[in-house]
Amino acid sequence: MNIQIFGSSKSFDTKKAERWFKERRIKYQYIDVPSKGLSPREYQSVKQKVGFEALVNTKCRAYEDLYMAYITPQAREETLLEHPELFQTPIVRNGREATVGYCPEIWQTWT
Repeated sequence: MNIQIFGSSKSFDTKKAERWFKERRIKYQYIDVPSKGLSPREYQSVKQKVGFEALVNTKCRAYEDLYMAYITPQAREETLLEHPELFQTPIVRNGREATVGYCPEIWQTWT
């Protein structure tokens, strides 16, 4: 099992996800999304599993500031990769599997 948690230190769901894996003694790699972001290849892999809409945090301030609701789909993807603060967190990956948000019922099936 190769767990990666893409999260934000300010996100309560990210902290809950980390705690969930720690309590079960499952090792994971933590990646800080606001500072590191996702590589284009990681992004495509996660998008294929969960869809674009699940990846975008429509409630964050940057969503409004960057007019994400009003730009073309191609421009939305480019903007998302340029501004990692727009990602919904946590994004949890296990190989080719991925979830967005706090999903312990799905993570349980991975163990």
